[in-house]
Amino acid sequence: MATPGKSFHLALDLGAESGRAILGRLSWDRPAAQPADGPAEPSDEGRLETWEVHRFAHEPVETERGLLWDIDALWAGICEGIRKGAEEAREQGGELASLGVDTWGVDYTLLDADDQILEPTHAYRDPRNAAAMAELVADLGEEKLYRATGNQLMPFNTLFQLRAQMRADRTVIQRAQRLLFLPDLFHWRLTGRMVTEISIASTSQLMDPRTRDWNRELARRCGLPLRILGKLVPAGTVVGPVLSRWAQSLGLPDSCLVVAPATHDTASAIAAIPAEPGTSWAYLSSGTWSLLGTLLAEPCLSEAARSGPFTHEIGAHGEIRFLKMITGLWLVQGLRKELDGRGQSLSYGELQSLATAAPAHLCVLDEDDPVFQSAGKRIEAIQDFARRSHQPVPETPGALVRCCLETLALSYRHTLHQLESVLNQHFDVLHVVGGGGRNELLNQMCADAIERPVIAGPFEATSLGNLLVQARALGLVQGSLQSSFLIQGTCAPRTFEPTPTTGWDEAYARYLLLKDD
Repeated sequence: MATPGKSFHLALDLGAESGRAILGRLSWDRPAAQPADGPAEPSDEGRLETWEVHRFAHEPVETERGLLWDIDALWAGICEGIRKGAEEAREQGGELASLGVDTWGVDYTLLDADDQILEPTHAYRDPRNAAAMAELVADLGEEKLYRATGNQLMPFNTLFQLRAQMRADRTVIQRAQRLLFLPDLFHWRLTGRMVTEISIASTSQLMDPRTRDWNRELARRCGLPLRILGKLVPAGTVVGPVLSRWAQSLGLPDSCLVVAPATHDTASAIAAIPAEPGTSWAYLSSGTWSLLGTLLAEPCLSEAARSGPFTHEIGAHGEIRFLKMITGLWLVQGLRKELDGRGQSLSYGELQSLATAAPAHLCVLDEDDPVFQSAGKRIEAIQDFARRSHQPVPETPGALVRCCLETLALSYRHTLHQLESVLNQHFDVLHVVGGGGRNELLNQMCADAIERPVIAGPFEATSLGNLLVQARALGLVQGSLQSSFLIQGTCAPRTFEPTPTTGWDEAYARYLLLKDD
């Protein structure tokens, strides 16, 4: 009788605050059949188990040249994660079959003719991008830019970052031979092969969502050399085997493959949503940023979509992720850091407890107000906003955090209503994935604000989606139903039903007034 099988895969997931290496073990009770003329046909009986084998903190560094990422530190964290993942796989009686990296979007590196990085990698929140965006918008117009790319106009989009670089030093662009987004850069270091995966390219404001290719006319108009734009490949592309020098130093087998997952972290996260077939659902990827949207087969480039504003990005299976970017837990993260600097070291769980006990609907914010977009003093910014808008001033840590969380829930209600209006479609349920889904208070606030169920989980959706795309690339998983089955067995999503609490309608009216000012 045939024996059960298992394979090991490693997801390297870099977020805006930390990096993680997640080992996945895919097991099946019946072995995959091996046709003579094709890939393995895996069993529909299986399970996916995961372990965090490494985690490291990182953040951009303020320098005289701007806000920069420490690429060497990120690379060191990736290598240590691979080393620990390979070691854990061996301890469990196997070896890594594949690995893949995902990161946040838009940030990039430029390589010269000798494959050397030309310029330190600027972080997307670098202040220099705002003037570059204003310049391009004045030149081309908001409507033309949107119809060309389908991307929500945000100062940190790659196009505006490149314009900022041209304003600072045009020779860098002139010398550049290749643009690589951060996951592409790390995959290249591991394999010696350069590919540009489509999901992260779609965050750049340089891609046409109708053709799923670069908008070369726009690139020319903006003075960018077309040679820097490499061929786009889909998620699930096998980049190649790990170079022998890295295999030896990191403890990998020579057979270990680097697979490009959906390299934009949100695309990987959405690939892990265990949605029930036939349900009408929207999604919320909850973390430093909140991204709320749905999946479409074709782009929606209407004026209503532009004014939303909604963006078009590519998913793990080539679908369009039609979504709006919302300032997420960025405010709460900044509050925690600032409180820590004041000698009040509180965990996220403790902050949630304090917020639960704080008065409801004390103060509503406009999360898009420029005062909240910088990394400055959050407490002062929130309290000044309350005074300017003639609202009670939150004084305690609990009141400050509750103010931010309630504002988030109201922004989700606003965005969901916009989404339904633009698409003329009703959504019955909202799926929440990502680390922010662990915040039970926010989940319940969201359900109450939008007046429909919220299903939270998986929380490590990005790494799970990354692992599933790797397994599908190797022929071990087939189809969304089998992926959903594996996810359901890995985690237990929790449903938050709306409760008849009061005050949300009045708070929403205040929120809309702030948006109109």
